[in-house]
Amino acid sequence: MTRRSILFALSAPRVVPGQTRQETRQETRQEKGRAVRDAMLEALGGDRFLAMKDRVETGRVYSFYRDQLRGLSRASIYTRYVTAPDPPAPGELYVRERQSFFRKKDEDWAVLFDEHKGWQITFRGARPVPQATLDRYRETTRRNLFYTLRQRRGEPGLSVEYIGTDIFDNQPMDVIEFIDAANVPVRVFVHQSTRLPVRQMFVRRDPKTRDRDDEETVFGKFRDAGGGVQWPFAVTRRRNGEKIFEVFSESVTVNTGLTDELFTLPANLQILEEAR
Repeated sequence: MTRRSILFALSAPRVVPGQTRQETRQETRQEKGRAVRDAMLEALGGDRFLAMKDRVETGRVYSFYRDQLRGLSRASIYTRYVTAPDPPAPGELYVRERQSFFRKKDEDWAVLFDEHKGWQITFRGARPVPQATLDRYRETTRRNLFYTLRQRRGEPGLSVEYIGTDIFDNQPMDVIEFIDAANVPVRVFVHQSTRLPVRQMFVRRDPKTRDRDDEETVFGKFRDAGGGVQWPFAVTRRRNGEKIFEVFSESVTVNTGLTDELFTLPANLQILEEAR
């Protein structure tokens, strides 16, 4: 046997008797996908990332319409992870979030989401968010890479595959896809040197019209948010190629001891009718 044939034999995918080459390649893609995912998780903080209980992000939030600036606010986004069952149930959400928008030092208004509902809170009371808004929030949150890594581990039907390499923002990337039981792929671009995630993409279908929305999120300016957890201080979201949202955090801190009180409507707060 020649040296070339020996090297070929060593590098060729291992074929188990009764297993096709296509099945072997699929297994290899999944193994490499898991390796890239694990390296990315380690770059984000590993066990410290997985042990993160809550997070507070404070900074400037921009909203856009047709790529034109529509709104600017100072905001704090409070996130508290809820203990998920083992294994997590597909389609369920295990996180609570409060988006507080400020005028000077006081909260002017807020949007609150728990595992099932959402409200917009003003001095008049709490108004349920429209169902379409709630559905979009729930799906976008479940597809979010950081939520997937933190809360969806072990979810039945959730797998990861290696897609290949690509160039994004003039930087070399490894590309992987998370695919769940609903067969919705989320494509993630991982920097080959830092092993940090740079970009994620998925397709969302409007439940009524079935219109296609291409959702893209770009992550940048990773910094230590405390205890060795790396978090992006700059996040940009685009829909169908148009910028819709940007956040530039001035501070991000984890494990601050947020309690349920922040994510619960006060008993004396008036509940308003859902906006039509």
